[in-house]
Amino acid sequence: MSHGPDHTDPAGPDGIVSVATGYMSAKQLFAASEAGVFAALSDAPATAAGLAERTGLPEQTARILADSMAGLGLLVRTDGRYANTPSTQRYLAGGGDDVDLRPFLAFLDSVSYGHWLGFGDTVRTARPAPLDLDGDRMGTFLSGVMTYNALHARMLAEHYDFSRHQRLLDLGGLSGSFLAEALRTAPRARGVFFSGGQLVEHARTTLADAGVGDRVEIVEGDPVAGEVPSGFDLVLLEHVAHRFDAERNRRIAERARQAAAPGATLLLLDFFLDSEARQRSIDALHAGEYLVIDGTVVYPEDEVRGWLRAAGWEPVETRALPGSPRVLIAEAR
Repeated sequence: MSHGPDHTDPAGPDGIVSVATGYMSAKQLFAASEAGVFAALSDAPATAAGLAERTGLPEQTARILADSMAGLGLLVRTDGRYANTPSTQRYLAGGGDDVDLRPFLAFLDSVSYGHWLGFGDTVRTARPAPLDLDGDRMGTFLSGVMTYNALHARMLAEHYDFSRHQRLLDLGGLSGSFLAEALRTAPRARGVFFSGGQLVEHARTTLADAGVGDRVEIVEGDPVAGEVPSGFDLVLLEHVAHRFDAERNRRIAERARQAAAPGATLLLLDFFLDSEARQRSIDALHAGEYLVIDGTVVYPEDEVRGWLRAAGWEPVETRALPGSPRVLIAEAR
């Protein structure tokens, strides 16, 4: 049976159609996750009829979801039987020690997706859509965002060696997962989580649940205007840049430098816009997500580097993290 050419014509319609129908892929992924398709395949492959029996779905629906996920590379179909890929087995089947991304998908489906339906208005006005977090939506929002941050923290710990550091400062942090993962890989290190509002209590719980609470001091304060502790050989700014305007980001970069010991390292983790010809798509897509959800900004990486240099940091490297933001690594001058 013919399946067409093995390559995509750069002048053909494939890329346009693929992007234009992307919402179909996303909604079927959300539905498959919610229905427990990946969890149902965690122990053994199944036919469409078997998958329907395991999930309680109609067989027609089970086949549609399974075929779509197979076509997207999220399931493997062999002789009419469906199985998880290594990725879906790790992150969507609900087993093992990896980050379970199902709460993140639930957030995208029930909170984020509705905002994107009004994205045309956001494009015309550069203003976010009204954010409704009444009832269970606040829990879905926090669970989804913190789950995605837990993935970012895990990816950072897998792609950066924290073991050479002794004193770590998470300045203005969004999630305790970053210090938790760093301290897990650096058993002799100690850390300070410096942030404000609800983030403090959430971080306290996260760090305690990770078993590293006894090695972390939690300080409530303002990263823009408040006094910050000093003497750290690593300062982490995780998901700080997009939450503040340029002037406040410059001040935070200065405070990070004041907190740093001689020769310290800075890790600035966030999404960035690129100046070169090819833009990493996940960063540009999150520029739209942040705008439509709450009006925050994904900045050009060149601009962020300028803030750091002005504050006494020298950027040395940027690393892309799988399925996550990038981390800009700088050294104290």
